Amino acid sequence: MRYTFKPDDCMVISIPLGSIRNVREGQLMPEKFTCVFKDAYKVFLRGRPKELGAAQLSIGAFVVCIGSLIAVEYDLNHLVYALPCALFIASGILTFAAGKSPFMPVVKLSFIFNIISLFWSITALVLCSLMGRQNDISNNISKEHMFVGLRVVVGVLCGFELILALVLIYWESKAICRTHFNTLPMITIKQDI
Repeated sequence: MRYTFKPDDCMVISIPLGSIRNVREGQLMPEKFTCVFKDAYKVFLRGRPKELGAAQLSIGAFVVCIGSLIAVEYDLNHLVYALPCALFIASGILTFAAGKSPFMPVVKLSFIFNIISLFWSITALVLCSLMGRQNDISNNISKEHMFVGLRVVVGVLCGFELILALVLIYWESKAICRTHFNTLPMITIKQDI
């Protein structure tokens, strides 16, 4: 026979029973017992979403600023990977808001934005490494070093965003992707001897 309901340890109820030998009339069941409920949102808060959201916001602002500087100074084609990094700013704001209040639609929206941020950070890393300079700046060696250095900084920041998005996707999936149906609380009855 297959069980249709299974305990999933989301709610653990422990009921200490009195000793059967020493029991008086109506004294077997206690008046108080403990119930531990593992809230999925509290599990999400262990991932420190406010701090990670602030880091995402900062990374997004830095990438947009540095990418705009590269575009203005060297070539406007570099805005292709710099301006869409404003998605990191929106993702950081949503992640911070999800960590601030237990409103599940905000957590779900943050989860979606973090998935998109993950894919965009991979795309931005590839575009940043493939796009070269269009203008002839080889005559000024310091300008050439500055261009390479700024692109390396943008690449490192996009790498950090990739890591942050992966971590946040993991913790947000703990809050969002959970079973709702066919689960019962785990009830433990302990008897004093």
